[in-house]
Amino acid sequence: MKSRFITFEGIDGAGKSSQIAATVALIASRGVTVVQTREPGGTPLGEKLRELLLHEPMHLETEAMLMFAARREHLAALIEPALAAGKWVVSDRFTDATYAYQVGGRGLDEARFAALEAWVHPHLQPDLTLVFDLDPAIAARRLAGTGAAPDRFEREQTDFFERVRAAYLRRAAADPARVKVIDASRSPQEIQREVEAIVAETCFQ
Repeated sequence: MKSRFITFEGIDGAGKSSQIAATVALIASRGVTVVQTREPGGTPLGEKLRELLLHEPMHLETEAMLMFAARREHLAALIEPALAAGKWVVSDRFTDATYAYQVGGRGLDEARFAALEAWVHPHLQPDLTLVFDLDPAIAARRLAGTGAAPDRFEREQTDFFERVRAAYLRRAAADPARVKVIDASRSPQEIQREVEAIVAETCFQ
């Protein structure tokens, strides 16, 4: 079976983490070797860059370039070799997140984003991207209920996440064949059934 690259996206608190685990289990149950990873991160260097990105203040363009630096390492060290070996890769975030957070949320110039995307992975996009769409007010309540210390993205105000959400939806509208929007306000069981149906239809055919 052809290798597949599946990414999960959405604002913080949208509930994608549990769905990633369920999807990885579903794929593995079909006898497919699957690699689960995340961005920023996924490699030893990427995880170090993740700590900087989540906790150190920096200029917007520095932030964007570090995101793509971590991504280039991620692609070279993990994603591309796994796909070449016929494995499936499931990633918690990829370039759509940079578009949503840095372009949509922070106002990075779209031309600069497009140049970085074209440089870092000109011939590779996910086979399927699932965007978990949720009202930022609901997402904030979910995050507050975890008791975890927020990172510098999670500390942003509601209007930031409104812009991020809108950017995700623009990205989905621009590429509806690849990007599927999931209503994340429903129960985990309902969401999982929809995710499983989309993955089966898109990737197992």
